[in-house]
Amino acid sequence: MTQQSVESRTSAQDAGPGPRLPAGRSWLDRYFHISERGSTVAREVRGGVTTFMAMAYILLLNPLILGGKDVDGQVLGQSGLITATALAAAATTLLMGFVGKVPLALAAGLSVSGVLASQVAPAMTWPQAMGMCVVYGLVICLLVVTGLRELIMNAIPLALKHGITIGIGLFITLIGLFKAGFVHKGTATPLSLGPAGELAGWPVLVFAVTLLLIFMLQARNIPGAILIGILVGTLAAVVVNAVADIDPKAWSSGPPELSGSAVSSPDFSLFGNVDLGGWGDVGAMTVGMIVFTLVLAGFFDAMATIIGVGTEAELADDRGRMPGLSKALFIDGAGGAIGGVAGGSGQTVFVESATGVGEGARTGLASVVTGLFFAACLFFTPLTAIVPAEVASAALVVIGAMMMQNARHVDWSDRSVAVPVFLTVVLMPFTYTITTGVAAGVIAYSAIKLAQGRPREVGVFMWVLTLVFLVYFALNPIETWLGVR
Repeated sequence: MTQQSVESRTSAQDAGPGPRLPAGRSWLDRYFHISERGSTVAREVRGGVTTFMAMAYILLLNPLILGGKDVDGQVLGQSGLITATALAAAATTLLMGFVGKVPLALAAGLSVSGVLASQVAPAMTWPQAMGMCVVYGLVICLLVVTGLRELIMNAIPLALKHGITIGIGLFITLIGLFKAGFVHKGTATPLSLGPAGELAGWPVLVFAVTLLLIFMLQARNIPGAILIGILVGTLAAVVVNAVADIDPKAWSSGPPELSGSAVSSPDFSLFGNVDLGGWGDVGAMTVGMIVFTLVLAGFFDAMATIIGVGTEAELADDRGRMPGLSKALFIDGAGGAIGGVAGGSGQTVFVESATGVGEGARTGLASVVTGLFFAACLFFTPLTAIVPAEVASAALVVIGAMMMQNARHVDWSDRSVAVPVFLTVVLMPFTYTITTGVAAGVIAYSAIKLAQGRPREVGVFMWVLTLVFLVYFALNPIETWLGVR
């Protein structure tokens, strides 16, 4: 059965014995199938606002992650990054609403941004890094169109997928702890608590208080806990900075001060600053690994999120089929290219979309509302820039903790699963590269299955990946042997 027939049948099932459609429906109702899905315009608007409130923190965290230097020592401007983040989120979420017609919102993927900052930028310029986003987005679109997404999803073991998510969570946590000054490079040890084995300064205290506050709000199931924590933490930082005698250089992103206008024109300096060539100095193997890593970071989580949120919205059947699934997957892939062109990293579906669904959202109208709020944020860059890095870093740690929940899906008693997942999880933060963790996990999985006399369980595609990653680890001696170095 084709995807189109499945979607048509599923859509018909939704409209079948469902609620009686009111006479004289508005064009808005007809276009988004609001009544057919048992919703109302008021519910969709409320759901769209709730989703925005739950994921607005990305406007602060994405510029924080992408604020480092590239291979040439160049740094992206904060105002430009905030504008790029808001622009890409608005464009892709509106596209999902109008075309996909499902309550899914998109924004810069933290895992994708983490790869760009830690792995791509040290080897390339920022324009080239954004070009990699365009490439990986087009690759995902190609996978969706050709149907290869199912082959890839089925080839990589489920436990290893969970391990990748957990590892990225720890990686993001480490970034947050470093940005906040909670963890430093030690003198006698590789890492230390604070600069000299103890915490020092008001900024790190603001980080710790913000972190605890967000965890406490989440424990109380308060909607928008992360955003509320950031707002309260920022207010506390402003008060502390005004009252206490603090060196302005103590704040990582400058002192938080309420001065000047909260409204300004968008900074589109990063828009279109993309280099789709000039990768010769990096090497084909490195480029291939980067693209593969970005696809891993942006593809699998999106697939699970789309199905998960769609199921919660009662749009998917028991086999995970939902109307507009192919469109949603394609738009998510296109988000990589859109984010690269905007200069704000690859976009992906956010699991926070479930908060809007919990408020009653069932259609793409909710996504349109969320996208319009992101578009409005283009004009409030100065207000967003007040948030200190120490406060935003607390949210990074919280996101890392949330991604750790995938550990419950791993059978830690099965060594053929536990060992590859363990290596994947620990090597990402310890080596500060996501690719290394994925590579070690894939090789370990294949090797253990071979030792158990069960090589057929690995699958052809996984064996190909294993060979590729073996070459990746042995690239230096191979190049030396071939006389390339």
